[in-house]
Amino acid sequence: MQALSRIERNRLGNTPRARAATKDFAHRCTALLILLAAVISPARAPALEHTTMAIAVADFDYRDTSGEIADQTAQHAERVHSFANLIREELSAQGKYRVVALDCEKPECSTTSLGADGLVAAARHAGTRLLVYGGIHKMSTLVQWGEIEVVDLQRDELLLRRTFTFRGDTDLAFRQAAGFVGETLEGVTPKP
Repeated sequence: MQALSRIERNRLGNTPRARAATKDFAHRCTALLILLAAVISPARAPALEHTTMAIAVADFDYRDTSGEIADQTAQHAERVHSFANLIREELSAQGKYRVVALDCEKPECSTTSLGADGLVAAARHAGTRLLVYGGIHKMSTLVQWGEIEVVDLQRDELLLRRTFTFRGDTDLAFRQAAGFVGETLEGVTPKP
């Protein structure tokens, strides 16, 4: 600031007009710095939270009618649990949503364990605007299909119902399906 003042003084001379111009310039710079500090201040971070939408991703239900001999119940439970977590992570990473955890009295927060009304009540209690839920059905050794729905709890409106399919019964297959679902959810926007 002093260097700029010296430059201004050298250019205009040491006159009352030059001193006033230097003082005016210093005030404008100070005001600009205060404005910039207010705009990028960490204290403004809570205001950014209000631009993100609260969303809850329920646990997904799983049904296996493939008729395979091997009991894969534990593996499927782990993959379905990871599936919901991957969707939550994807939504958080998008920056559009603030993922809120559901607090349920049961081990799983899904439509099968709570019923539709119980799941909606848990989501409302958590203060969410959007609720994502669904299920996956293993039809055969290679083919699984799922359904996902998104409900706007504020307007009591179904925003999305999408069926998706994927091949394989591996961790990778579930990860890829969760990535697809997360990308699909990025386009869901409720009416104001």
